Amino acid sequence: MKTDNRMEKIVALCKRRGFIFQSSEIYGGLNGAWDYGPLGAELKRNLKADWWRAMTQLRDDIVGMDGSILMSRAVWQASGHEATFTDPMVDCKTCKSRFRADQLATTPCPQKPSKLVNTCGGELTEPRQFNLMFKTYVGPVEDERNLTYLRPETAQAMFVQFKNVLEVSRKKLPFGIAQIGKAFRNEINPRNFTFRSREFEQMEVEFFVRPTEGKVWLEKWLADRLAWYESIGIPRSKITVLDVPEADRAFYSQGTYDLLYEFPFGTEELEGIAYRTDYDLKQHQEASGKPLEYFDEETREKFLPHVVEPSAGVDRTALALLCQAYDEEEVADDKGAKETRVVLHFHPRMAPIKAGIFPLLKNKPELVEKARSITATLRQHFPVFYDEAGAIGRRYRRQDEIGTPFGITVDFETLEGAKDGPLAGQKDTVTLRHRDSMKQERLAITDLLPRLQVALA
Repeated sequence: MKTDNRMEKIVALCKRRGFIFQSSEIYGGLNGAWDYGPLGAELKRNLKADWWRAMTQLRDDIVGMDGSILMSRAVWQASGHEATFTDPMVDCKTCKSRFRADQLATTPCPQKPSKLVNTCGGELTEPRQFNLMFKTYVGPVEDERNLTYLRPETAQAMFVQFKNVLEVSRKKLPFGIAQIGKAFRNEINPRNFTFRSREFEQMEVEFFVRPTEGKVWLEKWLADRLAWYESIGIPRSKITVLDVPEADRAFYSQGTYDLLYEFPFGTEELEGIAYRTDYDLKQHQEASGKPLEYFDEETREKFLPHVVEPSAGVDRTALALLCQAYDEEEVADDKGAKETRVVLHFHPRMAPIKAGIFPLLKNKPELVEKARSITATLRQHFPVFYDEAGAIGRRYRRQDEIGTPFGITVDFETLEGAKDGPLAGQKDTVTLRHRDSMKQERLAITDLLPRLQVALA
C-alpha cells in the first residue's frame, strides 16, 4: 500500500464518490461542518445500526432513548458545563488566527504550513479560557432568562431521565441507557477532515452499577468495546489502549481508558470509556431537589448508582472505517497491462452498497430485463446498484472504489446455460464477483439472496 498523501487521497475519494462534502461549499464552506452524501449517509446508517443492535437488541441490560438537543440551562449549570467546559485559546498577532494553546506543537501554521504554530515565529497572546458551548435562546426574546445551549454531549439527557427510564423499563442494576445523537462544540481549531468538527454525532451508553462494582465494569466494557471494533473491520492491532493517568482524568473519574486509532494524520482518540462514579446523578439531584437514588428491593438499600460510560464518535468511527478500508493495488487490466485499483475493503455490514448488478451489454434487452429483475428482488433486502454503462471491467472498478463487496454480472450464459463447472448447461445463472479477491464464481439466480444474506450477516 502506498502511504504518501494517503489522507489527501481519502479526502478526494470521499468527495468524488459522494461520501462527504464540505458544508455550504458553494458559499466557500463552513469550517468544522460536513455534509454526508449518498454513500456517506449509508455508511453512517450501517455503523449506527450495528452499534444500536449490539447495545440494545443483543443485550438484556441496556435500553435506548433519544433525548432532545435543547435542554434547560439549569442542566448545564448543574453538570458544570457552563462554568468549566472550556479549552485554552491563544491568538496569533501575526496571522490573526486562533489556536488551542495545548495543540500548538501539532498544529500547522496557516501562513507557513511546513512549520508548526509553536515554531513559526508568530507572536502569540497569553492563553485564555474559551467556553465551547454554542449559545441559543428559547422563545422570541433574546435575554438572559431564555438563554440555553446546544448540547455539547448526549450524556446529560440520560442522567436527567434516569429515574423515568428505570421505572418504565423495569430494570434492575446493573443496567444501561444507550443513545445516538448530535452534539455541538464550538471548537477553536477544527481539523483533520471530519475528525474534529463543530457538529458531530455520539454513540454513548451510561451504564449504572452498584458503587462497589464500578472498576469491574470498567474492565468489562473495555473488552466489549475492543471486540465490537474488530467485528466491524477495525483490527485490534490498530487500536492503542491508553490508561489515562489520574492527573489527566476528569476530577470525578476513578478510571478512564481512551481507545486510540492509527489515523494517517496520527494516533488519535476514537472512544473514551470512563468510570464517572456518582458525580452526575449527585449534581442533578442536588440542583433539582428531585431524588435520583436507586432502591434495591433485595437489600432494602437506597443509593446513588455509579456510572461507567463508553462514549464513541460516529463521525470519527466512520472516518476510521474509511482509513482502514482504503487501499491501492497493482492489478492487470483486460489486456494484461498494469493499472492501479483503488478499493475500499469495508466489512460487508458496513459497506454502503452491498452488490452491484450489471448486464454484460446494455443493447441486449434480454440481459437488461434479467439484470433489472435481480436488482428489484435484492433491493427489497439491502442497498444495491444497477449499472449498465461502460466496459464491465470499468464497472467493477467503480464499485471497488466505493467498497461494494459483490458484483453480479448477467451474461449470455445466463440465457443459454453455463458452459462448464457444476452448473454446466443450467440457465438462469450469473457470475458472482468478490471485491477483495476479484475471484468469480457461477451461481444460480435462486441462490443469490441466501448466499448474500449469509455473507452480509
